[in-house]
Amino acid sequence: MDSLTELFCDVDDFCQSFVPVWQRQMLSAGEIQRQRERSLSTSEIMTILIHFHQSHYRNFKAYYTEYVLVRLRKEFPGLVSYNRFVKFIPSVLVALCVYLRTACLGTCTGISFIDSTALAVCKNPRIHSHKVFAGLAERGKTSTGWFFGFKLHLIFNDQGELLNLLLTPGNVDDRKPVPKMVRKLFGKLFGDKGYLSKTLRDELLRTFHVQLVTGIRSNMKNMLMPLMDKILLRKRAIAETIIDQLKNISQIEHSRHRSPINFLVNLICGLIAYCRQPKKPSLGLGTLPALVA
Repeated sequence: MDSLTELFCDVDDFCQSFVPVWQRQMLSAGEIQRQRERSLSTSEIMTILIHFHQSHYRNFKAYYTEYVLVRLRKEFPGLVSYNRFVKFIPSVLVALCVYLRTACLGTCTGISFIDSTALAVCKNPRIHSHKVFAGLAERGKTSTGWFFGFKLHLIFNDQGELLNLLLTPGNVDDRKPVPKMVRKLFGKLFGDKGYLSKTLRDELLRTFHVQLVTGIRSNMKNMLMPLMDKILLRKRAIAETIIDQLKNISQIEHSRHRSPINFLVNLICGLIAYCRQPKKPSLGLGTLPALVA
């Protein structure tokens, strides 16, 4: 079974159980009044969108017109024009979000890593004239400089699996979303110095029984730390490796979005494509019970 067929089968199995329930809820709530048949099913649209992030194409229009319409006619008999397909994209946002949350996230092993990355939605010289994300995106600053957009907060386990994520405006402090993201975690959470906070560390340990481990700044007094914690803290670069793959292979960031919904669809599909990678960056540690004591 090739990767495209495997992807479609998995997505279609999910849609078979989710879409009927979702549509009944929208009908009962009055959000939709009728369900018109389309030549492409929800699972086919989702498969094409996710597969784009697994391909070598950097532009979705080129991928759809040069590859899908030319080579995948047999796999998708109901293919429509590019402009028509773009109009279908917003309709699968909810299904993509649920699919990511229920079928793609990994399992906590007791060793977790947290990091955030900037998602710029336009170049800095165009900030004042940018209108697509007006009122949604904000100016933020990272170690590489200022940007206008959002922050994507991510938690991974030692096997490179995505455990949780949260999207915030670019001016949100990295430490603020952490309590919302660790509710299903246990063991130890490793982060960089941007997460250094005694208040946050005490809150996570008291409320969620999760131990936050970070480095210390150069002007702080040295403190004792278990040797294994020091080793794992140095391995925190796995999060940066994963983020690099998300941006350069799964293409979760670009500055050509024409609507917030298409931005979210692109982001979710890129994350799903990463989650479905057969090989992910991993520390090769397995489960270490001594670390979660």
